Amino acid sequence: MDISEALIYGVGLCAQLLFSARILLQWVMSERAGKVLSPDSFWTTSLLASVLLMAYGALRNDIVIVGGQLISYFIYVRNIKLKQVWEGLAWPVRWGALLFPFAAVGWLLWSETYSFSYIMEHSKASGALIAWGGAGQVIFTFRFVYQWWHSERRQESVIPLGFWVISLVGSLMIMSYAVLRLDPVLFLGQIFGVAAYTRNFMLGLREQRSSPETSSSN
Repeated sequence: MDISEALIYGVGLCAQLLFSARILLQWVMSERAGKVLSPDSFWTTSLLASVLLMAYGALRNDIVIVGGQLISYFIYVRNIKLKQVWEGLAWPVRWGALLFPFAAVGWLLWSETYSFSYIMEHSKASGALIAWGGAGQVIFTFRFVYQWWHSERRQESVIPLGFWVISLVGSLMIMSYAVLRLDPVLFLGQIFGVAAYTRNFMLGLREQRSSPETSSSN
């Protein structure tokens, strides 16, 4: 039975709305505090949005989207643990969150429909375009690897300045990929992000510059 295109786009739009909501809330909270914050809701919403976007990527036969989400997914879980929110979640939610990516990989490897081989055979994108989009996703995902490394060093969930720089570079690459791929969901999701990443970078830069001044005055 064919899944309607409207339903597929609906799943993708829900994912992008959640991603936009998380960054909007983080942006507003950071503006009020005058510095970059890492609220609990940023990571819990990221996890839910990632589930939906992986499903959208599989249904769109887009290996770039699926691959990018698989890596960042576990970093979302780790940040939720660092925020000490994980244990407060109901056990079915915790187990479901941990098992989902393995189920997704199993689906992509062994399912006759929407498997990795199916995606590659039925993809409408050229090899060069997939490579460009893949590079954008790698860079975009690396921001969370960088954030994870930074947070592990401090043993608390923080968002460093470099996170926003990497976000901007990766986001612009993905936007160009979305234009060439004729993917409105992916494109619209990145437009809002570019504005938020730019503003967070400015807030982080201001905070970084004011820190030495505060230290010297003390």
